[in-house]
Amino acid sequence: MEITFTNSTQTMNFAKKLADCLGPGDVLVLNGDLGAGKTTFTKGLAEGLGIDALIKSPTFTIIREYQGGRLPLYHMDVYRLENGGGEELGLDEYFDGPGVSVVEWAQFVEDELPHDYLSVNFRRTDIETERRVTFVPHGYHFKKIIEDLNNGN
Repeated sequence: MEITFTNSTQTMNFAKKLADCLGPGDVLVLNGDLGAGKTTFTKGLAEGLGIDALIKSPTFTIIREYQGGRLPLYHMDVYRLENGGGEELGLDEYFDGPGVSVVEWAQFVEDELPHDYLSVNFRRTDIETERRVTFVPHGYHFKKIIEDLNNGN
C-alpha cells in the first residue's frame, strides 16, 4: 500500500489510526532519509497509543522508551550500530516485550528483527511538504492490518 501525505498532519493522523491496530510485540521498521518524516510518524503513533510525551529522535541515545499510554513505545535509532553491536543491546527483549517497537535504520540490525514486522518506507517528492509512504507487511498479522487500513476499517 502506498499513500501520499501532503503535510505532517496527514502523516500523524494516519499513524494514529495505525496505532489503534497495534498490540504488544509489534515491530515497525521506518526507512527514509533524514527529514523524511520518520519522527513525525512516530509522534503520531505515540499520540494514537495515548502517550503524552515529547517524542524526540533517539539518534544519540539509540533507544527511547515512552510509557503512560495503552502500550509502551520503544523508539530506536540504530544508525550508530552501522558497524555492529545490535546483538548486545537485547533488542529481542523489546521486540518480544509488552510494547510497540519502532526501529529506524533497521538495516544495521537486520539479523535481530523478528519474522513479522511492518516496513514503512518514506520518500520525498518534488513538493517540500509531500511524502510518499509505502507500507510493506511481513507476516500475516501485518498483512491483515494493512488490508483493514486500506479498506477504511
